[in-house]
Amino acid sequence: MAQLNHMKKPIPSKSPSASIIIKTEVVCPNDTNPMDILQGGRLVEWMDIAAAVCAQTHSGKICVTASINQVDFNAPAKIGDIISIHACITRAFNSSMEIFVQSFARKVLEEKKYLISEAYFSFVALDGNGNATPVLSIKPETKEEKKQYKTALLRRQKKIELKKVSK
Repeated sequence: MAQLNHMKKPIPSKSPSASIIIKTEVVCPNDTNPMDILQGGRLVEWMDIAAAVCAQTHSGKICVTASINQVDFNAPAKIGDIISIHACITRAFNSSMEIFVQSFARKVLEEKKYLISEAYFSFVALDGNGNATPVLSIKPETKEEKKQYKTALLRRQKKIELKKVSK
């Protein structure tokens, strides 16, 4: 009788770099408050779009925002500034993904950019019926990707614990 080969199939994964998204916006008057400073809500909207495209690029599925965590606003941006939003997946769980988003601003006539905001977004992939569906895992390659991958699990566990305590 032939011996069966019980080797497991490798779990498909993608590198985080395969799903990196960079979105660019220009701060217009309708994006600002009365002090001509970019509104935080507008920036978060742009960040959410970049994060969604990143999640959908990774999963190949429609994804919806599940949560936005730890939003930090570090510096203001003004009318005319060019905003560059960088989104990168940090970890994939079963049907959810964590996406790290950083936003940078620069003056039109200057090359130096500066960090204005960063946040972690969680997305869930959906099937054709709107139900959560599994996604590919990620395979971190760089030192920073490995650090983000490891700390994503800690952030998720902390969020779960906080939910339990607040109920």
